[in-house]
Amino acid sequence: MKYTLAVTRQCNFGCAYCYISGISGHDAVMSPETAERVVEFIFSRTPEHENIDIGFFGGEPLLEFELIKSIMRRIYRHERYDPERFLFSVVTNGSIFSDAIAADLKEFRISPGISCDGPACIQNRSRVFRDGSPTSAAVEGNIRHALEFFPFMPVNAVYSPDTLDMLPDVVEYFHALGVRNIYLNPDISARWTARHAEMLDGVFSRIGTLYLDYYKAGAPCHISLIDSKITVILRGGYEPLERCRMGKGEFAFAPSGNIYPCERLIGSDDGDRHCLGNVHSATGMLKRCSHDSEHTSNPFCLNCGISRYCMNWCGCTNYFATGDYNSPGAFICASEKASVTTAYALIEKLGEEGFSFADHLAGTPLQSIVGEVSGLQ
Repeated sequence: MKYTLAVTRQCNFGCAYCYISGISGHDAVMSPETAERVVEFIFSRTPEHENIDIGFFGGEPLLEFELIKSIMRRIYRHERYDPERFLFSVVTNGSIFSDAIAADLKEFRISPGISCDGPACIQNRSRVFRDGSPTSAAVEGNIRHALEFFPFMPVNAVYSPDTLDMLPDVVEYFHALGVRNIYLNPDISARWTARHAEMLDGVFSRIGTLYLDYYKAGAPCHISLIDSKITVILRGGYEPLERCRMGKGEFAFAPSGNIYPCERLIGSDDGDRHCLGNVHSATGMLKRCSHDSEHTSNPFCLNCGISRYCMNWCGCTNYFATGDYNSPGAFICASEKASVTTAYALIEKLGEEGFSFADHLAGTPLQSIVGEVSGLQ
């Protein structure tokens, strides 16, 4: 079960593609009372046989780090808390970090992730401070600092139509910083065209070349759009619990206590569109989410040869593309095909190099680089 707590809508950034900027209530903070209700919702809704993945989100969640720590204490004190079942994470914009924060994150077993779109020429296009000043220098410094404490910390880059062709440069930039866990995700609210879809094969192929070069140089790197596909190809497709379970096995909570099927659908938190209920109501849930990851509304998916390797089940991505949780759009289709094609080529080339895919088969591809990066092999 995955739960995301948007502890605040406040942020010190004014990103061009932000879904909160300009929306009323953008300074809302989750109250202690609401946080308590959310924690009770989590414990009461999770089946005993399932693990619990809790993520802290925003806004910029580290602006409310004291609240996060108080929520963690509440979880730790709960009579049903079992440390073997829990994973904790926080996604930050990278503007806030210190030795003290690192120590607290380690104490509370919270894994950090930083959002950064790439080198200054890309980062400062969209991700700026609220006064319009650039953020790249501050974020780069904090990425370097954080990696000293969390060497496998994920860094997530959002790419847009005007930065798609520069994705290989983004990978090179992160690798040079020492990042070994790279996530690349499109701006799902952007206007993607057929021309962008045609660019994907070439862009992903260039990233695949970098991936292979890093491996041969003894500095391997986990890249989400490649490693995730290698994993599902080798294992014959996505397993049920790997598919989107929004509104069933995944919930997100706005500062108001409103419940949404995914953090990317909180939006303006109007309590209407996408909203499933509120933790302050007697039952919490007032309606069920209509998303069904096992079925697609797009007839082209039914006879597609790579459908079992495809993320056509991502409800929020589908919604932003087509207005329907269950119907993927043309760009995600092209992106998934390009990603699978790149992964197939790398499976063949890495196989020739004697690469072991044991960790991919186990569903933990990041483990393939742990030894090399840690100097343990």
